[in-house]
Amino acid sequence: MADRRFTRRQVIAGAAPALAALPMAGLVAAPALSGGPPAASAAHPSLGHAAMAGDVVPAPGGPGDLDDLLTPPPALPHRPGRVRRYTLAAIDRDIEVAAGVTFPAWTYNGTVPGPVIRATEDDILEVEFTNAGSHPHTIHFHGIHPANMDGVFEIVEPGGSFTYRFPARPYGMQLYHCHAAPLKKHIHKGLYGAFIIDPPTPRRPAREIVLVMNGYDTDGDGENNFYSVNGRAFYYAKYPIRVRRSETLRIYLANLTEFDLINSFHLHGEFFRYYRTGSTDQFEYTDTVMQCQGERGIIEIDWHNAGRFMFHAHQSEFTDLGWMGFFDVADD
Repeated sequence: MADRRFTRRQVIAGAAPALAALPMAGLVAAPALSGGPPAASAAHPSLGHAAMAGDVVPAPGGPGDLDDLLTPPPALPHRPGRVRRYTLAAIDRDIEVAAGVTFPAWTYNGTVPGPVIRATEDDILEVEFTNAGSHPHTIHFHGIHPANMDGVFEIVEPGGSFTYRFPARPYGMQLYHCHAAPLKKHIHKGLYGAFIIDPPTPRRPAREIVLVMNGYDTDGDGENNFYSVNGRAFYYAKYPIRVRRSETLRIYLANLTEFDLINSFHLHGEFFRYYRTGSTDQFEYTDTVMQCQGERGIIEIDWHNAGRFMFHAHQSEFTDLGWMGFFDVADD
């Protein structure tokens, strides 16, 4: 696939012919929701969201492509000393981040973000890391661990390997990412992922998903041209996340966006409990949260109504450039 480069201004304005399918350039109206009138065709970015649902959305990939990133491994009961083993490899790979637009990524195991890593507090986390890429890399885990497992000085050259081993603590929503210099390049290129540590006393039952917010600078000017959760612009608009009204939805939310000071999550038609870092039982009740890079938290939603509800960044520009989707909430 040809490498297509567009400036942020071109994408927003809809000036690039190859992006004609994006909402800024006009879309066929989507079917009406909840019996309302048909959505108007989107000739302007601010009007595009009415039509940005279902098959008309120009998101890359097919249904189920991101399920491994969306759905975390299951939580395990507290059993101190149990070893949880994972294998990660740094791999250079071109990925499609928007319809017809590729990005030369540095990945863990071939995806941006990398695989979800999960352990229970007091497990021994063991991660075997191999550098199959073209640049030196590491893995830095957020949390509490020995200095020689921090991923700053343990630089792994191409072809090399290193095994991280330490007790998983404290419980909460954590992160992992490369910490080789220049740091902003290694993070922006895609070397990051979610790291969940479950509490000794299990959280109450819920449907659980992971959303990692990020951006892509596809023309090298230091500004992002596309934004997404879990790596693909507009993906959850084309393939809404289906949930049941009767079950709590728990979202492990993290921000790894480079070049922008903050990112955000806003949910339409509902409020949620937000646990910052997820390491206490203290929460705020809101419909919008902001996160700086490396910040993370846990959202819990108890649905009051069935229907299709939008979620997106509450920076409108981020929404227009791909960071938006829908929850399809169904009665049992």
